[in-house]
Amino acid sequence: MEIILKQDIPTLGLKDDVVNVKNGYGRNYLIPQGMATAATASAKKVLAENIKQRAHKEAKIIADAQVIAQKLEGIKITIGAKTSSTGKIFGSVNTIQIAESLAQSGFEIERKNISIKEDQIKEAGTYTAEIKLHREVKVNIEFEVVPE
Repeated sequence: MEIILKQDIPTLGLKDDVVNVKNGYGRNYLIPQGMATAATASAKKVLAENIKQRAHKEAKIIADAQVIAQKLEGIKITIGAKTSSTGKIFGSVNTIQIAESLAQSGFEIERKNISIKEDQIKEAGTYTAEIKLHREVKVNIEFEVVPE
């Protein structure tokens, strides 16, 4: 079954993608949940027109995201955490703390757009996080976890 996605679905595709899925998945889950519509000929024509009209706006958004990415590339943030005498952190460092530290530096980035490459950060040290500014613009920043 061919469907048009109305929103980003991590395992399936991005918004406005035309994808093939199994009939039951499309009819029983994606369409009733409002995540997709059936890809009929008329729906594909409407999609093509919408994409054409949105292309100019999208180019400006990508250009703005690239400017922010260039500013973020040189930045290094420091996150303080309570640690034991051996250097282990009580708890762990997560995306909320990275977003707050970036906000203090003047960059308002939502925590859902930040992903940490390591599973859990349990020790002081230097780590890398990926920030997704746009589906095509991603930037890696380094952050250092130091004991308080």
